[in-house]
Amino acid sequence: MSRQARARLKAFLDMMAAERGAARNTLDAYERDIEDYLEFLGGRELTEVVADDIRGWLGDLAGRGLKASSSARRLSAVRQFHRFLYTEGLSPKDPSAAIEGPRQGRPLPKVVSVGDVDALIEAARCAAEREGLTPAARVRALRMRCLIEMLYATGLRVSELIALPLSAATTRERFLVVRGKGDKDRLVPLNEAARLSAQTYLGAAREAGAAEGRWLFPSDGESGHLTRQAFARDLKSLGAAAGLSPSVLSPHVLRHAFASHLLQNGADLRVVQELLGHADIATTQIYTHVLDDRLKSMVRDLHPLADEG
Repeated sequence: MSRQARARLKAFLDMMAAERGAARNTLDAYERDIEDYLEFLGGRELTEVVADDIRGWLGDLAGRGLKASSSARRLSAVRQFHRFLYTEGLSPKDPSAAIEGPRQGRPLPKVVSVGDVDALIEAARCAAEREGLTPAARVRALRMRCLIEMLYATGLRVSELIALPLSAATTRERFLVVRGKGDKDRLVPLNEAARLSAQTYLGAAREAGAAEGRWLFPSDGESGHLTRQAFARDLKSLGAAAGLSPSVLSPHVLRHAFASHLLQNGADLRVVQELLGHADIATTQIYTHVLDDRLKSMVRDLHPLADEG
């Protein structure tokens, strides 16, 4: 690395510390990433660097076995470095402006099996029917069963679930009207098991003398209803009782299970998009791995030549 490049890097790090308040560990990470880049350039003048030089460096990172996420982080540091040089008048151009980051690929959602969900619901049922419960403890156990049944039946976002109105437990309809992102209303299915669990929970709450208000799952907190953090914590505890790993269980995982299990049983992707409240079908396409498996099975089982060869 040339003396000039070292001076430019120091100036950049000083700017990050003074103007953006970067922490010491952040500065150290920037320094390591940019030093690696400068070493790859082999003493080349920074004013002469072109986009292909940066692409070559990214190729070198890939050849060293770096994950796309790690390469993307290093590229971010180099982008900021070149942008700094350009805005400070230390370089006539920014060669990083035309560079696309490494494709990182969207991770597949964690999904639990139908059997796992059955075990979770059974654990919730047993917890609510345990002998010796106080009325308040029984209400909490029935609330958890209701939350799980409602979430798996509807595929609601956790923010939508915990803010359900009291009327969700008293409706005679086989669906709920939910207001989701962007204040858009949508219909979601409500099966008999979810309706009964909601009615049982509400009945127990009334017997226990709980004050009724606006929310189906009320709380003394600022929002007036159960928080997502409290639900997630209680769900992990129940999952452990059901023999499920807490690391793979969350409210969002049950929403994923709703979508994946529908697709496994033949639901149309567009229908699932509507039920989940996704504005863009591309968001729902994280579940296409389920469709791929189903299509492979269909070809294997139904194609007249599948057994030949």
